[in-house]
Amino acid sequence: MALEDICSFKDTPVYHKWSSSLEDTFHMTDYYSFGSRRLKECVTTGEVPLQFFLPTLPNSASINHRPPFPAKHSVTVRRPFPLSHGTTTLGFIFQGGVIAAADTRASAGGLVACPAVHKVTPIHSHLVVTSSGSGADCMLWERILTREIRLYQLRHKRRLSIRGTAKLLSFMLHPFKGTDVCVALTLCGWDKELIYVCSDGARLQGDVISVGSGSPYAYGVLDIGLRGSLSKDEAISLAREAVFRATHRDAYSGNSVDLFHITAHGWKQREREDLKEEYYRDMERRAKIVEERKRLTEPKVPT
Repeated sequence: MALEDICSFKDTPVYHKWSSSLEDTFHMTDYYSFGSRRLKECVTTGEVPLQFFLPTLPNSASINHRPPFPAKHSVTVRRPFPLSHGTTTLGFIFQGGVIAAADTRASAGGLVACPAVHKVTPIHSHLVVTSSGSGADCMLWERILTREIRLYQLRHKRRLSIRGTAKLLSFMLHPFKGTDVCVALTLCGWDKELIYVCSDGARLQGDVISVGSGSPYAYGVLDIGLRGSLSKDEAISLAREAVFRATHRDAYSGNSVDLFHITAHGWKQREREDLKEEYYRDMERRAKIVEERKRLTEPKVPT
């Protein structure tokens, strides 16, 4: 690891004694060397992209001699019923930085699995990612990405750029193209970069990106109100409005909204807001508009 190289731990006799005893128990493979940006070693079985090795356990000879995966990775255990996933995430660039926002509902078909998940995750002080897709896959790859960026920083004494991070994530996800891995991450960083990376390795960059089942409704609001000269308060209000409108029409999105503002000083998270309160505020605004129109259109009775 990078920390071992920095501390010169490999040159000590303790390391040689520790590593020799460990190799007798574990089969370890270093899959990627991201410093050189090439595949260092990847042992696969039956065209499976990666292989996980199990430690030698007592009375487990029959288990250890089995291949980690079936001969063909297309032979998978099917779910007893299909699960439809939905979400609303968005990010956009304006003159004051980058805004990232998302709802907090985790859905599994028609079931609200959890009303308070975190779909906007900080990676480091100047980068957050919005996630959509399978919850388990997104959490796993966010942790992998955080680890690899930290190791890169330890090795090279500098932080990886947003574009470099997107390229690294795309490189790691591409071997899983065609599998059941479902990940769609939008990288929102202070380089004023907004990059979308999905589980087939695709990498797209733009000034405004919305992902999820509620994204068509969010795009409708963003296309009307988004402009580069927005102030901080206007940008926050626009992001909240876009998420609210999407959750109002999309059954798979809802509950609350998480919002992050990324600047040169790092990211700052606003307090989570319940979209139910926003709904009632919107109804009050509509009622006031109707009353004002009635007052203006009512004929004045002469006295």
